[in-house]
Amino acid sequence: MTATAAKATTVGFADVLRARDRLAGVAVRTPFIENAELNNRAGGRVLVKAENLQRTGSFKIRGAYNLMSQLDANAVAAGVVAWSSGNHAQGVALAGKLLGIPTRIVMPADAPAAKREATLRLGGEIVPYDRYTEDREAIARDLAAASAAAIVPSYDHPEIIAGQGTVGLEMAEQAAEIGVVPDRALICCGGGGLTAGSALALRQRFSDLQIHTVEPEGYDDTARSLASGRRESADVSRVSICDALLSPMPGELTWPILKNEVESGLVVSEDEVRAAMRFAFRELKMVLEPGGAVALAALLAAKLDFAGSATLVLLSGGNVDPALFAAIQAEPN
Repeated sequence: MTATAAKATTVGFADVLRARDRLAGVAVRTPFIENAELNNRAGGRVLVKAENLQRTGSFKIRGAYNLMSQLDANAVAAGVVAWSSGNHAQGVALAGKLLGIPTRIVMPADAPAAKREATLRLGGEIVPYDRYTEDREAIARDLAAASAAAIVPSYDHPEIIAGQGTVGLEMAEQAAEIGVVPDRALICCGGGGLTAGSALALRQRFSDLQIHTVEPEGYDDTARSLASGRRESADVSRVSICDALLSPMPGELTWPILKNEVESGLVVSEDEVRAAMRFAFRELKMVLEPGGAVALAALLAAKLDFAGSATLVLLSGGNVDPALFAAIQAEPN
């Protein structure tokens, strides 16, 4: 199978189950945490999925490995090309290391140093670009065409969506194991691969679950798309600390799933994200990157009425620049 051939297919719950089998022994079944102070703040039960504790510090290894483990021998020999602000880059680089596949990742020149360094350490080759003036996908497609490499998109691919969906599958299983029927789930959203895949899995177990995407201000394209019923775009020239979520619009493949499965989109400010990062460190003893904290920020900022209900919150990543993290922790609450 090649990446381009798979692009024409669809994705369903059965694909998530197959992805779980491929990821056995590769992805970590991350903790599912309940915290008394968080319950108190929400006025109900809050169950937190800590994907910041996943290999490479985010959920991205799930989708990258699921796709790359199915590439044919020609694609393996030619290597893969991806684009990423850093988390997908690390997932692709680690998958390549485990599978023996050369990896090149188009990354913004201003990506956090910690993400660049980790990608290089895992064996990935970085091709830098200017995120505000250049098109990363065009650069990656030109590189792939020149070397016959397979493309590993960051979200808009059935096997990526299915791999990310194993997060939702684990959340559903972990909630059932402790006898909780959740009322809603808050999931961070960039291009929508994580939400789309997780929604397929969560909905299979909990048919009445309300699923909400969460995005940073200025990159609320999914929230606006859900409100209008058609794909809306974001102004990608806007600077945001949530580098992991700066996608221009919902994906062609993720959008139909989001439209069918998601109740609404929530939007948080950078101040709310910073407050969530401080809360996570002080109360949950968790290090979160800004993009990984947006779902928690939505809960702490009471973007919905959470009283008397059970809410799933996904912490999607912890790959934060140390200097930025220290500055945010030093800020007053």
